[in-house]
Amino acid sequence: MCEHNNNNSCSRPGEDDYELLPNSPVHVNMMAGALAGITEHALIYPIDAVKTRMQTQPAGLHSGISSTIARVTHSEGAAALWRGVNSVVMGAGPAHALSFAIYEHFKTVFGVDEQGNRVFESAAAGACATIAHDGLMTPFDVIKQRMQLQSGSRFANSLACARQILRSEGLRAFYMSYPTTLTMNIPYHSVHFSAYEHFKKALNPSKQYDPVSHCLAGGIAGGLAAAVTAPLDVVKTLLQTRGVNDDVRVRTNVNGFKDASKFIYQNYGLKGFLRGVGPRVLTHVPATAISWTTYEFLKMAILGSA
Repeated sequence: MCEHNNNNSCSRPGEDDYELLPNSPVHVNMMAGALAGITEHALIYPIDAVKTRMQTQPAGLHSGISSTIARVTHSEGAAALWRGVNSVVMGAGPAHALSFAIYEHFKTVFGVDEQGNRVFESAAAGACATIAHDGLMTPFDVIKQRMQLQSGSRFANSLACARQILRSEGLRAFYMSYPTTLTMNIPYHSVHFSAYEHFKKALNPSKQYDPVSHCLAGGIAGGLAAAVTAPLDVVKTLLQTRGVNDDVRVRTNVNGFKDASKFIYQNYGLKGFLRGVGPRVLTHVPATAISWTTYEFLKMAILGSA
């Protein structure tokens, strides 16, 4: 409806000054962020499960993406690649809602949308969003990765897995990887958000609503950030799955970032820090493309219908 439009014409979304939308209300950013996060994690979950298997299994057991998928589906069924998805969906909604709300707030504080190349300002806003996001998401991520392993099949659901972790390893197990997660995700999201803002401006200098530029910028930013921080992700995964790892040395001797890094290097060499880098990048490129496209669309749609 366009009764409020003085010239009696309705402008299409692409004709609006879309870059005004970052100043949208907090509840809009949170709603759009929550839906974007759920969509992103749910659609890409099977590839993320493959990445977890490749990072935690003995060398040579799952040597590539296709062989991992074939082995898992043959021995456990295709449903095994979706095991634990409800945990990440439950966590992704509130975590992404908080993340995008904080990011948009600090975009304004740091002047990310001002003229010029605002790489450091975008990175700083992304770092602020990461601290809050990971504080909420890390326990759900621990449950998710436990469920993704072959040993996760013994749990009836994610809640049963969470109860078992709490009972056998204590509350500390849910946050043991939090310092490592922050060590990884602060640079990840600093690269991710700054790269997204840079490529979005480069691909869409008119600053109108353009889902193609959002999709491309999101995919490039996510893939770049995932590749740069892949070694830290290997360490984080080892810490989050240590309680159910097949190697007794991991369960008894790996208690932090330094221990995990030492174990990976001693057993797999430097190349061990790149285990699962293929599916990690393959996951993050479409995931961030979907996330940013969904987020920007929902902001436009919600504000456009207000």
